[in-house]
This record gives sequence, structure tokens and C-alpha cells, in this order.
Amino acid sequence: MPRQAPACPIHEVIGVFARPWVLHILYALSTQGPARFSQLKSRIEGISARLLAERLRLLEQQGFVYRNYEQTIPPTVTYGITHRMKDIERVLGELERVARKWGEPVTAAPGKERSLPTAK
Repeated sequence: MPRQAPACPIHEVIGVFARPWVLHILYALSTQGPARFSQLKSRIEGISARLLAERLRLLEQQGFVYRNYEQTIPPTVTYGITHRMKDIERVLGELERVARKWGEPVTAAPGKERSLPTAK
């Protein structure tokens, strides 16, 4: 009987976070606070309403986002991050730091030119 390799401990989390727009949504909620659907859509340039709704449902099912429904006229629905997501905020902060660093122009050390390796 073939032996199964142990499951990767981050497999499921990566499976959720690797989907398009998920990190954008989590970053917007984490850095700008809870938001209604339309507010969140305006915070994330380029996302469609259908895809935003789909990703919010996924994130709610996975326990990263909460959905607060208030029976007002018209009904009010607010989305925010859960305590589970607060464990990931540090990772998002580090991704932001790296993104800002990589967004800076690349410069070589004084007196040395920067070049790409050549194939031999």
C-alpha cells in the first residue's frame, strides 16, 4: 500500500489566499476597517460586484470575514475581519512592507553596475 505524504499545514490557507482578489479584500478590511459592500467595492479598484460577493462568501465560510446584517430599511450589511484574521494581519503587514520596498527603484551599490546574469 503506497504511503501518503503528510499534509502540508498551510495547504488550505494558501488555497484560499491564492484566489484572485482575496488578499485585496482582506487588506482593505484590515487596514481601513469594516465596510458595507459598496464601500468595499470602491476601495478595491477593478473588482466586479459578482466576484466581490463570491469572495466575501468564501472568506465568511472560512472564518476570516464576518457579515453583520441589520434589519433596517433598507437593510444594512457590514463586512469586517474576524479574530481569526487578526492572526494573519502581521503577514499582510509584512507583504505590504515588501511591496513598498520592491516598488522603490532598484539601485546598484556605488561603483558597481547592476546587470542580469547571462546564460553560458
